[in-house]
Amino acid sequence: MQQPEKISKSNFLDYSILIPYLILAVFGLVVVFSVTVPELMTKGGSNIYSQVISQAVFLALSLAMMLLIYRINIRTFQLNDLLGVFVIVEGGLLLAARFVFPPRNGAHGWIPLPGGFGTIQPAEFLKVFLIWYLALIFAHRQEKIAQNDLKELFPKKSLLGNLFTGWRRWIVFLIAAVIIMPDFGNAIICIAIVLIMLVTSGISFRWASALFRLVIAGFIGFYILVRVTGGNIIPNVLFLSKLTYQNNRFKAWIDPFAGLTSYGKQLVNSYYAISNGGWTGLGLGNSIEKKGYLPFASTDFVFPIIIEELGVIGGFIVLGLLFFLILRILMVGIRARHPFNALICIGTSSMLLVQTFVNVGGAIGLIPETGVTFPFLSQGGSSLFVLSIAIALALNSSAHEKLLELKAEENYLLKQREKRKWR
Repeated sequence: MQQPEKISKSNFLDYSILIPYLILAVFGLVVVFSVTVPELMTKGGSNIYSQVISQAVFLALSLAMMLLIYRINIRTFQLNDLLGVFVIVEGGLLLAARFVFPPRNGAHGWIPLPGGFGTIQPAEFLKVFLIWYLALIFAHRQEKIAQNDLKELFPKKSLLGNLFTGWRRWIVFLIAAVIIMPDFGNAIICIAIVLIMLVTSGISFRWASALFRLVIAGFIGFYILVRVTGGNIIPNVLFLSKLTYQNNRFKAWIDPFAGLTSYGKQLVNSYYAISNGGWTGLGLGNSIEKKGYLPFASTDFVFPIIIEELGVIGGFIVLGLLFFLILRILMVGIRARHPFNALICIGTSSMLLVQTFVNVGGAIGLIPETGVTFPFLSQGGSSLFVLSIAIALALNSSAHEKLLELKAEENYLLKQREKRKWR
């Protein structure tokens, strides 16, 4: 029987993860072309293909990074020293984006690349970093979590004592840096990732169910608050006065048609795009709303454009492919033997699911719009690059699990042979 260590790692590549990713990423280039070229033509841009070229370059870089991450031994990502370097780098990038570089659309968070080649968004990188960080932290504490339950992760008696000590203080610092951008959309996703990975860290079900009920109660309370205040939940006082523009998103959530030409314009035109598409769509490239009517059509509201051009059926196909990818990664995590692999896959699938929900939910008015991109299809090099890194980590984890399974089978066969010898 061939020895496991002599088998190439490419033999363990999980095509049920890779192929859906490639389809979505390549289709994303088509969508970016379809949306950005007419927009740049309307604005009279000198290079109407600049956004497509930028997205294609980031896709090429993403594939190269995926190959590199996949070839690295999964144990390398379990080194505390390497993780510490990334904590410092990520924190520095977040602070630089907030205090050094100029804002865009009223918010900070972008660092321009040399030569005018787009920007990077450190908050996007934080999402995959949190998955890696928490997977390592929780994987090293599995035995102690089994013994001490939640007390192992939160040993202090006071809430502040827990949040600002040990590994927890770095998470609080990094997420707080995203909030002060302000980038509430990515902050919500980061918080959701932390909560989901906390629930799946090995703590008892009673704590997991209590946290779930707390989140549901919080959302209901938030909805009541928005209704009671008419959307004006951020008061115009002190430092909060700079954030009152966020109230427009809450007002649009309640009744977008009341602000048809102002705060409700995005959501109303999103509804128009979905209505125009019907079941079968107007045809690829034939969207009306992307021609200046629907703001941020290539990023935050790309899904309504997809429905307008490909119809509700096309939208469901895209979501179906994305959900297949999410479920496949989740199943690898559930079946994993090694806790680090399990948490990497659970975190990656959770990130994809939450980001999809936040984007689509905001575009159809289910939740307030938060400015989050649709996975793989929205224009945005940082988003595509980060999601590709997460997929690569999931592929590496899946390959490691297959290797562990093969070694377990090899050991079983060796034991059976030894038994036959003694007989």
